[in-house]
Amino acid sequence: TEEEDETNHSMCWVGGCPETSTNAEVSVFEVNIRFIGGLLAAYYLSGQEVFKLKAVQLAEKLLPAFNTPTGIPWAMVNLKSGVGRNWGWASAGSSILAEFGTLHMEFVHLTYLTGNPAYYQKVMHIRKLLAKMDRPNGLYPNYLNPRTGRWGQHHTSVGGLGDSFYEYLLKAWLMSDKTDTEARKTYDDAIEAIERHLIRKSNGGLTFIGEWKNGHLERKMGHLACFAGGMFALGADGSPDDKAGHYLQLGAEIAHTCHESYDRTVLKLGPEAFKFDSGLEAVAVRQNEKYYILRPEVIETYWYMWRFTHDPKYRQWGWEAAQAIDKYCRVSGGFSGVKDVYSSNPTYDDVQQSFFLAETLKYLYLLFSSDDLMPLESWVFNTEAHPLPVLHLGNITLPGSEPAQR
Repeated sequence: TEEEDETNHSMCWVGGCPETSTNAEVSVFEVNIRFIGGLLAAYYLSGQEVFKLKAVQLAEKLLPAFNTPTGIPWAMVNLKSGVGRNWGWASAGSSILAEFGTLHMEFVHLTYLTGNPAYYQKVMHIRKLLAKMDRPNGLYPNYLNPRTGRWGQHHTSVGGLGDSFYEYLLKAWLMSDKTDTEARKTYDDAIEAIERHLIRKSNGGLTFIGEWKNGHLERKMGHLACFAGGMFALGADGSPDDKAGHYLQLGAEIAHTCHESYDRTVLKLGPEAFKFDSGLEAVAVRQNEKYYILRPEVIETYWYMWRFTHDPKYRQWGWEAAQAIDKYCRVSGGFSGVKDVYSSNPTYDDVQQSFFLAETLKYLYLLFSSDDLMPLESWVFNTEAHPLPVLHLGNITLPGSEPAQR
């Protein structure tokens, strides 16, 4: 029918239309945070049923990725055949912590909206499996083999490969109206280990989050890890042992360090990664770490710090970044990443990443908006900045869960 043709056509943007879906392999993580998260947010904000329908149709296509010996999903799945596999570069066939650990928010909402327990059960199974595993120094390695259930190489990062796993533990608690105490406890324990083993102060007094690799702390921080300043601030209220003030201060210190990584460049835009050794601080050393691809994490942290402190410096820093993006990244067809933030004559990479619209511009907009726009007591942002409402479950029980204690 014409209606079916329209439905089929509208799925083409995720590789789901009949003529292109035969071998359409997608990232489970990226489809979840960008497409499903975006569709769910569009549904909640508009009330239009079509967005919920599309989110559910797409989520069904991801479920075969969980058909592994452990229930830890593959990184990629073929939308037509349901066959999954992992990235070839990922530590001996491992799945990645940030990828299988960044499904919880969207999958809980899918079960909440549909009544289908499968989504909730899949992500709770991941949590239960992780809870049983030994963690070296209390840290979660970035790689886990979905066949054997064993960790891959012992590399822990709050930047790429690890980042949003920790974010989703905290946000699972917030999204549950603070009833998911298991998620909060797991977050608190993880952050305690991170603070003990990964967070250090440089000789120049900058607080940074290093990366743990095979028993050694690498004194390098990625732009992706700069989101953690906002996460610490967001998690300050409710932290154990009356440490709310401590975590808000830690968030401010990370925000300051990440601002320095911007301020110490020619373009006033932050590099992909920056070091804290050999007399260099908050500066990229390698050529392949000097690029900026319109990433949002620093501005995200400015926004959270603004919401919790209303210190005007965060708006000032955000405005500096906005001006730099407009000056150095704007091109005739939109906005482009730049290859070297230390060059006064930068070259473009000719790519406008989708997270620039979803996150970078959204967080800038929110930074200069009043607190009653998307209030944090009512909305939780997924890792792609798509807002999902707090679920005031009351006595409603998600399938397979215990009744919420209020």
